[in-house]
Amino acid sequence: MIPAAASPAAPRVSRSSGALTAVCGIAFGIAAAFVDAAPDTPGSSHAPSSATAPSSSPAPSAAAATSSAPVPYLGPIVVRDDVHREITLAHSPRRIISLLPPLTETVCALGECGRLVATDRYSDWPESVKALPKTGGLDDPLIEAIVRLHPDLVLLSSSQRITGRLRELGIESFALDTQTYAHVSHAITLIGTILEVPARAAALNRRIDEEVREIGEQAIAQRRGPPPAVYFEVDPGPYAAGPESFIGELLARLGTRNIVEADLGPFPKHNPEYVARRNPDVIFVSPADAPHLADRPGWSQIRAVREQRLCSFPPQVHDTIVHGGPRLPEGMRAIAACLARVAP
Repeated sequence: MIPAAASPAAPRVSRSSGALTAVCGIAFGIAAAFVDAAPDTPGSSHAPSSATAPSSSPAPSAAAATSSAPVPYLGPIVVRDDVHREITLAHSPRRIISLLPPLTETVCALGECGRLVATDRYSDWPESVKALPKTGGLDDPLIEAIVRLHPDLVLLSSSQRITGRLRELGIESFALDTQTYAHVSHAITLIGTILEVPARAAALNRRIDEEVREIGEQAIAQRRGPPPAVYFEVDPGPYAAGPESFIGELLARLGTRNIVEADLGPFPKHNPEYVARRNPDVIFVSPADAPHLADRPGWSQIRAVREQRLCSFPPQVHDTIVHGGPRLPEGMRAIAACLARVAP
């Protein structure tokens, strides 16, 4: 049994239009029973809850993706982000820029794609966001382009150091961490709060947890032999997916043994000899790098390389795994399918 990781600190959310104070907890590692979510209030004209989405994590409907229904006014929203800033929003944002793919995907999975006015250059799901203006990437956000679009809120990674500059320019931002499975759930909850669709966010988290549990149980039940030792390379730096990352959590739920030590962090950089010494049974690597693994120091003797027990995915599948957003179950299915084919 995999121990539950510690949840991020629960946000305290308050509103001035009444004495409502909600404390949102993050359920992690325990699959919740699936129930149909009650309509969000206010705003019952929004798209249906994503809890009813099929397991293949399809793109939101055109109606949901382009919804322009007015956002009801309930008074200021006060919420704390993942760099410990207390953010006060006069109203739920109508014009949002997202600078990270999992945050873009979360907004759309919650049926609010119509609020996005721009994204980072790597956000490409659902299809509708491809046509939006692009405002740079994780390391090179285009501040002038962001300012020109007059957003009510910029969603970005907690590792991006532009929150101060944006505030100087009169633009509010909200920083989120998506490195671990618990953080993904936490981000969905917080974005649901900001968008005033908390019931949809709760339903989406329940659906993700339920599907992840079912995929893992099925994979373990069908496996013959001991848990395979695996190495998942997220970048040829090389950077690996450690046990504490959301990818590491999916691998653990599938009954594998990660060769990377947990104390190295979610996505540690290491040297090639580190992997060679641990001799994984299966390696996850990009299609471009797979043919050249034997050229790395000591890798020609790794069992996975000698026996070609490799998992590579086309970009559209790879994104469902590495983005760390609402499509995690889809990515987990791809991992499970490859392990079923190549693991000893």
